[in-house]
Amino acid sequence: MRRDLISYAIFSLFLFFMLEGLLYAAIHWWPAFTENMGALKLLAAPLPILGEQINLVDKLGAPAYVAGQHYFKACNILGSTAAVLFAANAIAGEAQRGTLEVWLARPVSRLRLYTERFVMGQLAVGIPVFLSSMTVPYLLETVGTSMHYTDLLRCSVYQAIFLGTLFSITFAFSALGQQPLKIAFIFLFLTIAEFAIYMVKTITHYSIFRWADIQTFAAIIGSNTMPMDRVAIMLAIQAAAFATGFAIFRRRNP
Repeated sequence: MRRDLISYAIFSLFLFFMLEGLLYAAIHWWPAFTENMGALKLLAAPLPILGEQINLVDKLGAPAYVAGQHYFKACNILGSTAAVLFAANAIAGEAQRGTLEVWLARPVSRLRLYTERFVMGQLAVGIPVFLSSMTVPYLLETVGTSMHYTDLLRCSVYQAIFLGTLFSITFAFSALGQQPLKIAFIFLFLTIAEFAIYMVKTITHYSIFRWADIQTFAAIIGSNTMPMDRVAIMLAIQAAAFATGFAIFRRRNP
């Protein structure tokens, strides 16, 4: 357990530094972004989806910019990658290394073993999102603007739930397989494909990232609430994935 905690903590810290570095760079560029808004709109004209996002930033200002740069871009890309890699290796990695039998021989129930890995993975992905987001007001002060902590907290909760859903689905497949690289490859390929089709106007609504795009976070900020219908669906998917994965893991032999 202690070794697992240390391992997850190290990778979670690495994710935090990556998110924080991108966030710092994005906010540092905010003044230049506002000065060149007209030119950016012209460049985005061939991509209607990108044009809509720039228009939204022009209308709502720094909060929409943070929603796009931090949540939609950095957290979705890096967070999704981390969620898939953490989940794919959680159980299938033990099987590939030949340590699953030793792991299952521990004097604790399989439910506890499964739940510990599930919770640690969720926290390893979610905590960096919260920690990096809480530095936004301080960073915005350096460029002469601001954003409320409550807005950032709501966005972070929603982002963590979204990433947790990707983690949960991958985790269920990890409970079934014994080749983490193959599982990670498949889910990373699907995630990248989903992000790619988001930018194509005719099929953008088939992308899962429509549920975590700049418009979604701008609405969360503007309405002082969260889309609870989407939250309920994602939590239901997580619960179903957890139950399915554990049913497989409970019957699994090393």
